[in-house]
Amino acid sequence: METISPFVAIRRDLHKIPELGFQEFKTQQYLLNYIQSLPQERLDVRTWKTGIFVKVSGTAPRKTIGYRADIDGLPISEETGLPYRSEHAGQMHACGHDVHMSIALGVLTHFAHNPIRDDLLFIFQPAEEGPGGAKPMLESDIMREWKPDMIVALHIAPEYPVGTIATKEGLLFANTSELFIDLKGKGGHAAFPHLANDMVVAACALVTQLQSIVARNVDPLDSAVITIGKITSGTVQNVIAEHARLEGTIRTLSIDAMQAVKRRIEALVRGVEVAYECEAVIDYGAMYHEVYNNPALTTEFIQFAETHTDMNVIRCKEAMTGEDFGYMLAEIPGFMFWLGVDSPYGLHHAKLVPNEAAIDRAIAFLISYFSWKGNME
Repeated sequence: METISPFVAIRRDLHKIPELGFQEFKTQQYLLNYIQSLPQERLDVRTWKTGIFVKVSGTAPRKTIGYRADIDGLPISEETGLPYRSEHAGQMHACGHDVHMSIALGVLTHFAHNPIRDDLLFIFQPAEEGPGGAKPMLESDIMREWKPDMIVALHIAPEYPVGTIATKEGLLFANTSELFIDLKGKGGHAAFPHLANDMVVAACALVTQLQSIVARNVDPLDSAVITIGKITSGTVQNVIAEHARLEGTIRTLSIDAMQAVKRRIEALVRGVEVAYECEAVIDYGAMYHEVYNNPALTTEFIQFAETHTDMNVIRCKEAMTGEDFGYMLAEIPGFMFWLGVDSPYGLHHAKLVPNEAAIDRAIAFLISYFSWKGNME
């Protein structure tokens, strides 16, 4: 029989019950049940929608250190074949949030039994994958009362081996925006295309035009990505489609590039309206602020990891990944880092299987860092 650590077991429990943004009811209850099993003398637990705040009172606090873990899953049908695979059809922890939660619980468990000098605030945040939980959680009355002086988060990285962390000062993750474009024309019989305005044709033309934006409208020394991941149109093969919907994402390394990309999208869509005699509506959905690591705190963190632990530290490049933790970093000094989990399949893949050995390594590492940071003069 396989022997696993308590927090690996927790990760597997959570992996079975992935839930989408602001629907994490089972997840929240599981977390609350575990947190209630800990010594309560120094804990103050409050819920916010499907999220949770846990404050651990220090022995002689001068500041509050925050740690955030996201808790939602993705609308992906799991294909791992694991015995603890998702029990929720069409939903999966394909971005490692089950790992994030188990690590946070491991760190919380230690400090519930062994408080440090400063206060700690653990934030279990819903809806990172959408529609976005960080910004409204940041604006909540609880956060206003308990707002930390610094904040930290991690994200699993399948491409790095276990025992590796990667981060950098300054920009780590891109600005991101959802993109939804609805085109409405005139349907009709497939045999009489001249009497209709075909939105399949219009959509295909627009997708091709959108790919010109990065090549011809963004500064070559800047970076941007426009991906259309889903197109929906038509009902049957012999009916010309009256409606088409494009769903995608925009990623940029600068706010200026994001604004330029959106201006160009709007211009191209206006052109499609004229060329294909249709109506178009653009919706940018949820936008995520860039993840910008506080340089001083990040440098200090890297130096700590290099000199006080056995973790391999990589100074990585910025990525086009989107993360709503950026909203918290916009108001609270802090940083995010990658945690190596050594999986052949990447984030958001139906076969993602993080190496669970990373969980206990991360717990021990964060306990060491927070103990050092929360007790230093």
